[in-house]
Amino acid sequence: MRPLKKETVPSGAPAGRAERAADRRQAIIEAAFETFIEQGFAATRLDDVAKRAGVAKGTIYLHFKDKQALFEELVRSAIVPLASRLMAPPPATGSIRAVLENFAGNFVREVTTTRRGALVRLVIAEGPRFPAIADFYYREVVSRGMAGMRALIELGIARGEIRESGLKDFPQIVVAPAMVAVIWQGLFGQFAPLDAVAMLRVHLDLIFGERRAA
Repeated sequence: MRPLKKETVPSGAPAGRAERAADRRQAIIEAAFETFIEQGFAATRLDDVAKRAGVAKGTIYLHFKDKQALFEELVRSAIVPLASRLMAPPPATGSIRAVLENFAGNFVREVTTTRRGALVRLVIAEGPRFPAIADFYYREVVSRGMAGMRALIELGIARGEIRESGLKDFPQIVVAPAMVAVIWQGLFGQFAPLDAVAMLRVHLDLIFGERRAA
């Protein structure tokens, strides 16, 4: 029998084109991130994003149907994975307070003092004018975060760590200082720096009771 001939992949194969397309898509998302933060949703033009990304405007439409779709993908890539990680399922054992302290530290490190915080502030500022943005952000981020926080609170109540059972109906109370930190950082951080981690720990003292020294 003749030996089988080894198949070769010609240069410029579909895999290479797919990689280049993925690179262009990522460049567009990165350019959109910077442009939305600098100019806001209303003032951002796809021409500006294209120029920053180094692509033709028409290239954007190969990946996203409009500015709204581009913004939604930006939230999916920058915020949704982080929110899912921060709001992991409640632990089978261990302190709920420790989980929330870890959440607070990660939130400050990865949201409050980063570009993600600027993106959250953009949603807060322009969401009322663009309800589709607010609706999308609520469905993809807020509703999931609230469900995860409610699960933690209910577990804390069941374990006797949290005495106020009504807190489960208002998980917003637990995350409120995190949002205050995001807003404060953007508006007043340069004038009056805020120790967001310390503030969140004091907030947890109000919920769980002051931590006793060992």
